[in-house]
Amino acid sequence: MSDSAKRSQAYTSAGVDIEAGNEFVRRIKDMVKSTFTPGVATDIGGFGGLFKPEIAGMEAPMLVAGTDGVGTKLKLAFMFDKHDTVGIDLVAMSVNDVLVQGATPLFFLDYFATGKLEPGVAAQVVSGVCEGCRQSACALLGGETAEMPGFYPDGEYDLSGFAVGMVDTPKLVTGKEITPGDVLIGLASSGVHSNGWSLVRKLLAQSGLDHDDTFPGTDRTVAEVLIEPTRIYVKPVLELMESMTIKGMVHVTGGGFYDNIPRVLPETVAASINFGSWAMLPVFDWIKAQGDLSWPEMLQIFNCSIGYILIVDPAHADEALEKLDAREDVEAYRIGEIVKRQEAAEQVEVVFP
Repeated sequence: MSDSAKRSQAYTSAGVDIEAGNEFVRRIKDMVKSTFTPGVATDIGGFGGLFKPEIAGMEAPMLVAGTDGVGTKLKLAFMFDKHDTVGIDLVAMSVNDVLVQGATPLFFLDYFATGKLEPGVAAQVVSGVCEGCRQSACALLGGETAEMPGFYPDGEYDLSGFAVGMVDTPKLVTGKEITPGDVLIGLASSGVHSNGWSLVRKLLAQSGLDHDDTFPGTDRTVAEVLIEPTRIYVKPVLELMESMTIKGMVHVTGGGFYDNIPRVLPETVAASINFGSWAMLPVFDWIKAQGDLSWPEMLQIFNCSIGYILIVDPAHADEALEKLDAREDVEAYRIGEIVKRQEAAEQVEVVFP
């Protein structure tokens, strides 16, 4: 037995395996380095991560921070024994949030907690975090791995993380300039993303579908459709912002259309959504049918195939759609417009055919 193992034997007997932690760090070191951007000023393993942002050409740099988790979608990772995609979800939920205000994500930090550390599983999770960071061109600057015996059921873990981005204050997207006539452009989601999973898991259990069954309306398995990671919108949106002004943006998360869109609207306006103006993914048709839900109920809970919304001047709408349609990483739809808000009316009106 090595001297290190002897020194940590008492802690190991209590359920915390220091050597497993060291093995985990060895496994992820190269993955984490693959996310490093020019601003990273430290290596993995320090007490704090250092980042030196490039502020040349900015009038008044402002930091924008966001934090989130993956929620009960993690239960699918445990159920399907697939752990390499939930890390993408983790990054997506935070970087998409800071993007709403026009910020470029700079770096991300994660927190992984489990009852017994399995280095292989943990490394799969971090591989997803690294992939999410690469998709959003931000660095995985640091993180925390907590082994907490007796706190979590065997084989389970929890995840949280946060992102820090930066925007030049004059280019901050606030929604204050949104006026009637502005156009809403919806960017397609990849699936359910990371909200509403308590209901989805209930419906899955009632359906009798197994993970390797073909999901209704698709040629993919149940596991493939349901665990599809959250789409990251950073690159297409930031590229579009280089050529035009975006007045407002919405990350469609928990609360769906009805709760998220009003967060960026002035009190004097409302959003009129033309239901059916975008392609609906089969997973949402299945959820609606399996749960005997109405479309208004669905739009209150889920993204219903629109994961992100841009609000632009009508003069820029066609150009924005053309530029987005030219990309391979996102599908865009003209889904509605901004109208004058009637007294005491809701700020989101969905018009059904």
